[in-house]
Amino acid sequence: MQTSMDGVTDSAGRFLPARQVWERYGVTSMTLWRWLKNTDLKFPQPMRIGRLRYWRVSDLVEWERSASRARGR
Repeated sequence: MQTSMDGVTDSAGRFLPARQVWERYGVTSMTLWRWLKNTDLKFPQPMRIGRLRYWRVSDLVEWERSASRARGR
């Protein structure tokens, strides 16, 4: 298991609900919706359970890494 920069254990089995994803990136639900609609950002798609959305932590960490590489950091 790896640990991401914010100390959350990175595991394929760990999921975050939408609210925790908003908090992780300091954005609103509308921003998250826009990120999902903008295919250029390649933001991970959530898994839906009923009306609720959950993101795999490992997908978010990989997106963070690829976004960081794209910015040249």
